[in-house]
Amino acid sequence: MFRPLRIGFFGGTFDPVHEGHLEVGHKAVTALQLDQLIFLPCRRSPHKTTAPGAPDAERLQLLRLATAGHPHFRVDPYELERPPPSYTWETIRNLKPRYPAGTRFYLLIGLDQWEALPRWTHPERLAEDVEFIVVGRNGTPATRDHYRAHFLKGNHPASASAIRNDLKTGQPPTWLPHSVLDFIQKKGLYSR
Repeated sequence: MFRPLRIGFFGGTFDPVHEGHLEVGHKAVTALQLDQLIFLPCRRSPHKTTAPGAPDAERLQLLRLATAGHPHFRVDPYELERPPPSYTWETIRNLKPRYPAGTRFYLLIGLDQWEALPRWTHPERLAEDVEFIVVGRNGTPATRDHYRAHFLKGNHPASASAIRNDLKTGQPPTWLPHSVLDFIQKKGLYSR
């Protein structure tokens, strides 16, 4: 029996990508039987007041290193290649035609973003196009009318801000794939 293709999108600054991102990605692939999970690095989140700590090209390379060898993961520089700002609903609508008719689309987000979703630009349009995969450490996500959502428990302790702080202060960072840490050290990223 034919099963429609299942494509997930996972957006963020990934500044830097860490083992927590990879773990929730694997959980989403397994739980929803995704054929692919597309990591979409953005230039700058419209929900954050500061720019990423590493340049776009380096964050893209870090993602490629971190996802190498994971057959269900792919990295797409779509948002890095267009002028800012990028809005998730527009990105998804522009990427959907790349896939066959009948493909099911998913968006992987954290519980914090699920709760902030009403403040996103056109969340109702996004809800027309995707099923949400919401991963949270604590708390019970509230359901929303007209939003299809799947809730997964995630409790990885990695924090990109803590990793950046460790790198800046010269502390050995945790939760980074070896290839990512090697590249960060080689390029001197996050040391200032």
